[in-house]
Amino acid sequence: MQALYQLVLQFGEEALSSLEDLIALEDALIEELEDSADVDGHDIGSGQANIFVITPDLAKTFERVKAVLNELDLLAAVTAAYRTESGSDYTVLWPHHVRSFSIS
Repeated sequence: MQALYQLVLQFGEEALSSLEDLIALEDALIEELEDSADVDGHDIGSGQANIFVITPDLAKTFERVKAVLNELDLLAAVTAAYRTESGSDYTVLWPHHVRSFSIS
């Protein structure tokens, strides 16, 4: 069985100022990723917004996600981290200088 990863895209509330902005980003990711990954919802609270993506190919999915974020001028505003679907510890993918990650 192929390992699945949960990719989390985290934004401060200043980057995605409304629920409509968050949903528009989710829609753009769904369109870009098609059947290669599953955009698995979002949450908002504690000054941050998270989008969750389930994928069997973390590297390829993140490259496609980065292209969407870059096009929407959101790449500098995101912290992206992942864990195995059954794991509990996140590893930061982006930006490279960030070392810790948590979901509030």
